[in-house]
Amino acid sequence: MPAGFNVKPLHKGLQMIGSLMMCVSVVVLLVGMIAGIAMGIRQDFLLSPAHAHLNLVGGVLLFLFGLYYRLIPAAGRTLLAKIQGALHIVGGILFPIGIGITLLANHAFMAIPIIGSLVTLVAMALFTGIVLRTERSGGAGYPRGRSHIANPNVA
Repeated sequence: MPAGFNVKPLHKGLQMIGSLMMCVSVVVLLVGMIAGIAMGIRQDFLLSPAHAHLNLVGGVLLFLFGLYYRLIPAAGRTLLAKIQGALHIVGGILFPIGIGITLLANHAFMAIPIIGSLVTLVAMALFTGIVLRTERSGGAGYPRGRSHIANPNVA
């Protein structure tokens, strides 16, 4: 790893869902960018709805959720956060793939994007609950407005 990139886990032995979400999101975004470039080179934009949903739902939202869990580690340690993260990873990939399959197969597989969108909706509802609960409790163990980012000495 390059100098200056010494990233230490917040808690030894603790696998945080936020880190997994951020790692998956950058891979999804890379795939989405490559797909967008390929569409542009071919001048075939049939799959642009799938491309847009992959980048936004599977990439950007997933990264933002992971970032929230990294900023508020107590929220990311909960079982609910792990369920939310797993659901969003599955839904955020299944939904755009389903859109692409449906576009290519003339709507023959409409159930795939519907299931993917519903899984993603459940994940978003869970995240909404997590954020509201965290904010109501004053930042889940941190004084309001504070996180381990603001104080790097917090383990």
